[in-house]
Formats: sequence, C-alpha cells, structure tokens
Amino acid sequence: MKKSIFFLLLAINTNLMCQSPIQGEYYFRRHEMVAGFNFSADGKFQFFYSYGAVDRSATGIFYVEGDTLKLKSDKAPGKDFTLLNQSASGKGYTIKFEHPNQYLVKNILGIFFVSGKIHTAYSDDKGQVHIDLPNCDSIFVQHQLYPDILTLVKDKRSENHSFKLSLNPSLEQVSFKGIDFKIVNDKVISCIPNYFMEMEKIEFVKE
Repeated sequence: MKKSIFFLLLAINTNLMCQSPIQGEYYFRRHEMVAGFNFSADGKFQFFYSYGAVDRSATGIFYVEGDTLKLKSDKAPGKDFTLLNQSASGKGYTIKFEHPNQYLVKNILGIFFVSGKIHTAYSDDKGQVHIDLPNCDSIFVQHQLYPDILTLVKDKRSENHSFKLSLNPSLEQVSFKGIDFKIVNDKVISCIPNYFMEMEKIEFVKE
C-alpha cells in the first residue's frame, strides 16, 4: 500500500512538472545585448548574457507561483569579493582591490553608509578606493562590469579603516537574488529593471 501511494505521488509530481508553463528557450535582444534562458522540465535553468566584452552566465532551479517565475541560482549572492586583510590604520577609508587583470580593478563602486546617508566612491586605475570620512557604519562594494548583490566589507562592529579585497570568479555569474519574472503569457516572461539589466521593458520571448 505504501509503495502504491509513493508511486502515485511520484506520478502526480512528474505530471505537474511537465505541465509547467515555463519550458524551453527564451531570448532577449536589444542592440549589442543578448541574453537567454533554457528552462528544462526537471525544474532547472541555464542562463547566458552577452553585452560588448562582458559575458555572464547562471545555472540553478526555478519554480512558479501564480504568474510569478522565481529563480534560485547556484551562485551564492553577496560573495563576489574576498577580504584578504584589514587594519585600523589610516585616515578616512581605503579599499584596495587585487586581480591579475588590472583592467578589472578599475571603477569598482564603494558604498559607504554614515548615519543613514550614502556616500559613494570608485576605484582608480590602480584599483584603490579612498574616501575622507571620519567614521562609517558600513561599507559595501559592487563591480560595475559584473553588477550583482552588494558584497559587505565592513559592518558597525568593525573599527577598521583599510581593506584589501580580491575579485572572485563568481563575478561572471548572476545570482538573480531579488529578481522575479512575471509570466506575461505562454511565450513571454518579463522583469523590472534590476542591478545588471537597467533598461525598461525587459521581455524574454520563447523561440
């Protein structure tokens, strides 16, 4: 009897997966930008994105709630940088980025929170961010070529002023944290502007 119930539930679950309104390949194209999803019947997705010299990707699982498509990427959000060392020395706040490709350490955004106010600064050609603030509650960073969820560098408990960070390979991947898609119809899914696709009217069309 228990085996019969198990196989019945398995059959129902398999049938429901097959009936998912989201399956197949969906593409977004605009000017030099192209991106695409491949949604499989087993609830997994693959994603690619290409814009100029920047290529990104993602894999993970998806599920549908009503007319909302939710993605859970294999990438852990907020971990695009690794803190190598830190110290309390120096005036203001300094962040130094390290990577073999010097081009990738330029123009990384530093976000500094002070009593609810936001201050920003970008890394220079040598990969250094400096801002003259006497104190700071928290610091986050975000790569501008590979934007994703912010990475925390300093919280309120830390009294350090100088930080050295390395860039992780996960930068090229997309976490999709906080990005949900609306199922417009059986051939179109859409999302609002977000941290890596900032344009209006983002629609992926099934092909």
